[in-house]
Amino acid sequence: MSPTVLKSPAEIDVMDEANRIIRTILRDLRGIVRPGVTTLEMDRFAEERILSEGGVPAFKGYPHRNDGRDFPGTICSSLNGEVVHGVPSENVRLEEGDIISVDLGVRYKGYYGDSAETFPVGTVSEEADRLMAVTRQALNLGIAQVRPDGRVSDIGHAVQSHVEANGFSVVREFVGHGIGSELHEEPQVPNFGKPGRGTRLAPGMVLAIEPMVNAGGADVMISADDGWTARTRDGSLSAHFEVSVAVTETGYRVLGEPTPGKE
Repeated sequence: MSPTVLKSPAEIDVMDEANRIIRTILRDLRGIVRPGVTTLEMDRFAEERILSEGGVPAFKGYPHRNDGRDFPGTICSSLNGEVVHGVPSENVRLEEGDIISVDLGVRYKGYYGDSAETFPVGTVSEEADRLMAVTRQALNLGIAQVRPDGRVSDIGHAVQSHVEANGFSVVREFVGHGIGSELHEEPQVPNFGKPGRGTRLAPGMVLAIEPMVNAGGADVMISADDGWTARTRDGSLSAHFEVSVAVTETGYRVLGEPTPGKE
């Protein structure tokens, strides 16, 4: 990862625009998520929209950390028991009752945005519905810990506490991260841990906070088929939500929202 870099207000405004593009596309993807749609169709929709907004897909061509294989898609489309980094395919067709995580990154005017949502496909099970709700709540609780002189571990502790209190588990192999002129910067932002530890937060830092929560155990495995897709080891469902958040002088700003977050 690149080192932690504090961003100027002008740089954060550009990142806000990058995230606005993402949030608009995710909102519109929600409208096309239905039984019969393929994840490749979703991918093409997202890429066309990014390019029309003057952005560049951030994930497409991203090198694998181990073997250098480039990620082939614009979105990461992770279905049901897939946690993150699912590869879009014309052979993966959504079915009633599925849940699908869509992770989307955009490079815009030299800066990155990164966000994710998990969508229901039609009517889903009570477990799936509760898993998505708890994961989103955990994200919001983590965001609420962002303030000057706070600690990175305060975020993860808030996420972990809520998730485990609801009987679910937090993925540990993958974490959130700093973001800016590079897609992945320091500090790493785990979704677990004790409070009051790790990097001290300061105005100008921007963090991609992204709880990944499993209905069963926390362990994951990487697909041998594509080398990218991470899935739950026990086959349980997984949900993933993510936003990019800037540390302000008095609190935080969720980037890409129609109105600023708490400041």
